[in-house]
Amino acid sequence: MEKRKCIAAIKIRGTIRAPLEVRETLRMLNLKRTNYAILIDDRPSFIGMLRTAQNYVTWGEISKDTIALLIEKRGRLAGNKEITEEYLQEIGYKSIDELAEDIFNCKVEYWKLPGIQPYFRLHPPTKGFRGKIKKSYSMGGELGYRGETINELIRRMI
Repeated sequence: MEKRKCIAAIKIRGTIRAPLEVRETLRMLNLKRTNYAILIDDRPSFIGMLRTAQNYVTWGEISKDTIALLIEKRGRLAGNKEITEEYLQEIGYKSIDELAEDIFNCKVEYWKLPGIQPYFRLHPPTKGFRGKIKKSYSMGGELGYRGETINELIRRMI
C-alpha cells in the first residue's frame, strides 16, 4: 500500500450556472462558497470528485507547515469558536503542530474530527489571483490541479 498524500482544495468560482452534477459534487466536498478550502487525502474517489468540479476548484499537495498555519488561523469549532488548547487535549493532541503532523500523514481526517467545521473560510488572495479564474492552471489560469504551488496560494488567502 503506497502512502497517501494530504490535498487541499479551494473553491474559486461561483456556481450559479454550473451543471447540477458539479453543484452536487461541491456540496458533498463541503465547498459551499467561494474561497472555502478543505483538507482531504488523495484516494481515487476524492480525486474523481475534484476532476468533476475542476472548472470551479483548484487543488494540490499541501505542506505540513501550511496545514498548521491553516488550522491555527482559520480552523473553527462548531459555533464559529477558535480551536483552543483545551479542545486539542480533549481529542488527544498536545499542540496544533502534532495535529497537523497526523493530518499531513493521513492518520486522521480533518473533516471527521468531532465538533469541528469541516472547511476553512479564507480571504480572497492578497494582490488577487495571478491568472484568469476561468482558465486551467496549466494554461496560465487558476483552476484545476496545481501541485505544490497550492501552499503559496493558501498563505496569500489566510
